[in-house]
Amino acid sequence: MKSDEQLQVLDREIILLTQAGLPLVAEPYQQVAEQLGIETDLLMQRMRIMQEDGRIRRIGAVPNHYRLGYTGNGMSVWDVPDEQVHTLGEMIGGLDYVSHCYHRPRFMPDWPYNLFAMVHGHSRDEVREKAQKIAELLGEHCRARDVLFSSRILKKTGIRIGG
Repeated sequence: MKSDEQLQVLDREIILLTQAGLPLVAEPYQQVAEQLGIETDLLMQRMRIMQEDGRIRRIGAVPNHYRLGYTGNGMSVWDVPDEQVHTLGEMIGGLDYVSHCYHRPRFMPDWPYNLFAMVHGHSRDEVREKAQKIAELLGEHCRARDVLFSSRILKKTGIRIGG
């Protein structure tokens, strides 16, 4: 049994070892546990606790779209009725070519868009075709739209803590 202080130190070590990604091996949690000198069950328990209390927001893959050949990425922006934005956002966010979709405030008169959806494609033409499909799904709810294409990757990592 570890004390609260020992668990806090362990939790920090877990974060330090995993914040840049899990090892690319068949059993990554086992490898991390071995590096920490603990059982895999304890590692999993601590990671669950940190997820439950919010110290770890989520565990997931962070693909580099450019390395996967998706070089035509664009943020599609939509002007939809405010009373429909959440329903429409859930629909658009569920599309397999949209990585994230969210509601943002308008800045009238220059920026009428209130729904953003990141669309990925192998070319800008492919992204435009997918944006057209979104427009068709939105139907009469789409009052205006645009696609802002990525020109470079600005950030691909979350916050990191130092050792």
